[in-house]
Amino acid sequence: MIDLKDITKTYDMGSVQVQVLRGITMHVDEGEFLAIIGPSGSGKSTLMNMIGCLDTPTTGEYYLDGKEISTYNEKQLSKIRNQKIGFIFQKFNLLPKLTALENVELPLIYRGMNHKERRQRSIDALEKVGLSDRMNHKPTELSGGQQQRVAIARALAGDPPVLLADEPTGNLDSKSGSDVMNLIKQLSKEGKTIVLITHDNEVAMEAQRTITIKDGLLLNSNI
Repeated sequence: MIDLKDITKTYDMGSVQVQVLRGITMHVDEGEFLAIIGPSGSGKSTLMNMIGCLDTPTTGEYYLDGKEISTYNEKQLSKIRNQKIGFIFQKFNLLPKLTALENVELPLIYRGMNHKERRQRSIDALEKVGLSDRMNHKPTELSGGQQQRVAIARALAGDPPVLLADEPTGNLDSKSGSDVMNLIKQLSKEGKTIVLITHDNEVAMEAQRTITIKDGLLLNSNI
């Protein structure tokens, strides 16, 4: 499903060039649940942005679902993000003036889906994450764990084959974090391909496989 070949990423910082990724080669099979673990500054967020088509490599090749997308332009990458990838962020990224249901619907509006279908998909996604009774509540009326479940519902509504979770429990208490991880594991059992970024060993151990990244290099791959 995901295949990276010798990916590098270098940023120009004025007169200095900073190489954040230094030859990343990795693959993720369809339906696999992979955790990428590393400390702050290791390059894991840049790697996540690369996998999620939020950034492009300086050199190297990226294949998603059999297609090389490392040379795609922004319009093509936007389409990939909207149809192939669901994002779960640490800070939820919900719009405060919209209800839970409206937040989940938003990516489907960008896809051009008709009102009836996107409304039903959004309701189904919120029911799946256990929030059927909170659909009309705004983010400020929800707990952190509930907000993250709304974010997961938003990621699921478009039925993408790949889910990317960036520190999904980072802003949650232990109980809410455990609930969110149980939900992510359930999605893995249902066949979603999941890549999770974390600095927490306990969270990483929930995945089927872990990869460690440090200083822009992959150190190991453990089953």
